[in-house]
Amino acid sequence: MAANATTNSTTQRKSAGTTQRKSAPRTTTKTSRTDAQKIREGLTKVRNGSVSYARQTAERSVDVPVGVVLSVADRVNEVVEPFTKRDTAERELKSFRTQVERELNKLERRGATSRRKARTRARQSRNRFQRQVKQNRRRFQTTVKQNRTQVEKSLKQAQTAVQERVSTLV
Repeated sequence: MAANATTNSTTQRKSAGTTQRKSAPRTTTKTSRTDAQKIREGLTKVRNGSVSYARQTAERSVDVPVGVVLSVADRVNEVVEPFTKRDTAERELKSFRTQVERELNKLERRGATSRRKARTRARQSRNRFQRQVKQNRRRFQTTVKQNRTQVEKSLKQAQTAVQERVSTLV
């Protein structure tokens, strides 16, 4: 309180001194006085700004944890509230049970679909492989038959040619 009284008395002294100077007709002192007032006003704004910034920071540092606690309390209340009465607890458990059953059914359907697709792909690749083997076997057999007939034909021709030569010689 003593500091406030001292400040007030110096403020009164300053204002008393400025009122006497205001009556002076000089223009140079007037401009310097307004400059001094502007400087004082600027310093006051800076002080007030830093004070308000410090105040905001302090308020924030208190408000954040309080807000977190309130949010957690609300969430805990939302989770616990359905289980406060037997009827609502049974209803909530039934709801959970149906949700779990739905999810299990979805997973089962998805697994079955995947299994069917895998089986179909395996069957298709097996059939494709068997077709290729049959085609290759047929191609091989026809090539062997053609080669055999050509060899037999050329062998017969060679045999007849040899027999004709032998018969001409004998």
